[in-house]
Amino acid sequence: MLILNGKRVYAAINIYAWDEVYDDIVNQAKMLDDIGVDGIIMSDGGVIDAVKEVATHTPIHISTQANTVSYHASNFWYKNGAKRVILGREMNKEQIKFLMENKPKDLEVEIFAHGALCFGYSGRCFLSEFLAGRSGNLGDCAQSCRWAYNLYVEEVNKPGNLMPVEYDEKGTYIFSSKDLCLVKEIPEIIEMGIDSIKIEGRLKTEYYLATVINAYRNSIDDYYKNKENFDYKKYLKELDKTKTRGLTEFYFNDRSNKDFQDFGGHQYNNDYEFGGKVIEDKNDRMLIEIRNKLSIGDTLELIIPNKIEPMEFKIEKLWNDETLEEIQTVNPGKSEQKVILNKPNVEVQKDWILRRKK
Repeated sequence: MLILNGKRVYAAINIYAWDEVYDDIVNQAKMLDDIGVDGIIMSDGGVIDAVKEVATHTPIHISTQANTVSYHASNFWYKNGAKRVILGREMNKEQIKFLMENKPKDLEVEIFAHGALCFGYSGRCFLSEFLAGRSGNLGDCAQSCRWAYNLYVEEVNKPGNLMPVEYDEKGTYIFSSKDLCLVKEIPEIIEMGIDSIKIEGRLKTEYYLATVINAYRNSIDDYYKNKENFDYKKYLKELDKTKTRGLTEFYFNDRSNKDFQDFGGHQYNNDYEFGGKVIEDKNDRMLIEIRNKLSIGDTLELIIPNKIEPMEFKIEKLWNDETLEEIQTVNPGKSEQKVILNKPNVEVQKDWILRRKK
């Protein structure tokens, strides 16, 4: 197994592949098998068959793009060599419970718990390829469903007479959904016996991922430690510090739920932004790589892994990282721009994330 810093590593070949790319797929699968990844995530039956022949030591994980939404489909994939299935986001909890009660005992199950929902069925969408030449099927989705659109209707008997559908000055966001958030449901997810939760991170910053993953990691650990006093609100408070399009439980609790579209295209939770990333602890100071403008007097929050409450402090001093000259402010004017600043009373570690309160 390939375990880096105590973490497992999974690789995705979850495209629906044309025949002409199979040689590349086989070569990639051999490489992944040689280095010992912990699983290859796939959705195309042909790809799975090809990979099984050459990556004989690597577990097969079935991608959400395979649209696995039933016990029967899970059982099919199990019979064809799958160790884990990643269920479609369209299932509700009763359907998931039924699957968990009837699946083969050693088949692992993973579900999505947080992040962008897709306008297409379990991620099966060609809109980005059509509009931007960027295929979501190849991991390069431009998230075209989040764009603003001008919509018109045309009367059949008067071709060319286009009448605008109602929208505001930004257009309409008819395809845009809210973001999935199941942190409140962590106790039920755990009691179902789910093996893993997935947090969508495509096109997201390190700051977003650090915040969201830390919130869910703490929610899971805290539930196991004290089931009777689980309080989702403190984890939701952290999640609210990331930019979202609003939050929804989608179909998890109610298949008839309609409250998951964000027709206004709004960005919520703009009170915080990515401040920087720790490069090195320097006793009472720290060297960081900045992501946004920082000035003396700014309020920062240090996100500490495995702790839900961030450590808040103010910037009292800034130093140029090369000359050590004291400065008042620093802007991200170049790639990997660094600065030295005072740190709170804790030993910081490389890659810890700082958020700035606006």
